[in-house]
Amino acid sequence: MKKDYYEILGISKSASADEIKKAYRKKAIEYHPDKNPGNKEAEENFKKAAEAYEVLSDPNKKAKYDQYGHAAFDGNGGFGGGGGMNMDDIFSQFGDIFGGGFGGFGGFGGGGGQRRMKGSNLRIKVKLTLEEIANGVEKKVKVKRKIQAPGVSYKTCGTCNGSGQVLRVTNTILGRMQTATTCPTCGGAGQSISSKPANADAQGMILEDETVSIKIPAGVVNDMQLKVSGKGNDAPGNGVPGDLIVAIEEIEHEFLKREGENLHYDLYISVAEAALGVSKEIEAVGGKVRIKLEEGIQSGKILRLKGKGIPSINSYGNGDLLVHINVWTPKTLNKEQRQFFEKMLTDDNFIPHPEKTDKSFFEKVKDMFS
Repeated sequence: MKKDYYEILGISKSASADEIKKAYRKKAIEYHPDKNPGNKEAEENFKKAAEAYEVLSDPNKKAKYDQYGHAAFDGNGGFGGGGGMNMDDIFSQFGDIFGGGFGGFGGFGGGGGQRRMKGSNLRIKVKLTLEEIANGVEKKVKVKRKIQAPGVSYKTCGTCNGSGQVLRVTNTILGRMQTATTCPTCGGAGQSISSKPANADAQGMILEDETVSIKIPAGVVNDMQLKVSGKGNDAPGNGVPGDLIVAIEEIEHEFLKREGENLHYDLYISVAEAALGVSKEIEAVGGKVRIKLEEGIQSGKILRLKGKGIPSINSYGNGDLLVHINVWTPKTLNKEQRQFFEKMLTDDNFIPHPEKTDKSFFEKVKDMFS
């Protein structure tokens, strides 16, 4: 079981953005591989801290994590807030958080190695039906991504000697200060192009269509973002590919309304059906279901079909299908119908006699949300 992100950084859920950043910097310095050479446990803790910071430093990811926990990001294999991160991911994404010292944080294992850039992320939106959300689905999408052109070759940047950074020393009233900035020649890649084909861009990249298979777990919610690692744009040279960010868009169902894991269905019946009781077929995820309405059923009654809702993304089981009974009153009557209801105006059986067990509208709403 994955450890809580707040516990990893040693902070509370109410921690501010600045406190989160400070906590991560402290953990990263403590477990940095330059300070712990050959220590696998320190390396794992370093990765865990980076994964926690990637999620908690992003307001949208943090909100989803607070609501759904780890399942919001890594409910399926390649998705995750940062579970698939390697050391190059961490240095390329969060190197600026440490400042200019400590070996430049430009590489792994010694601090002076060649820096590996990370390619940019790509973002797509995937539309899902309620049935696909309920069952989980594998989608194949075509993505236009930048890849390194065949035949391109690189050489070590002469300005930064492959580190991707240049050191600057300035004199201040506090003494000599050393800072590291992105190399202006290679843009931080540590390499420059020595030769490239004519169809490649200035970075030696070309656009190519690729079909990507995306496994979407059951129970995802609208606007949730999933990540497919390594399916974004390639980075120049020996860089690390970016990621494909998948935003979920839920297609509204014609009859069913979703509320979290629960579904709502409005069932309209006639006065005669309400008085006599009837068997009705209604919509549900995965097909129709038949329900029995008792004689004398009242408008506003809510029938709960257990487990007929949407699966919880946290694997807490399925929600319910709530059937709202609406007795339809005819708007026009013929002569015979009018005479019948006029006779019933004074009939004691047609005069409302609510019992104590008949709940008010507000009590029904309270029950529905409890």
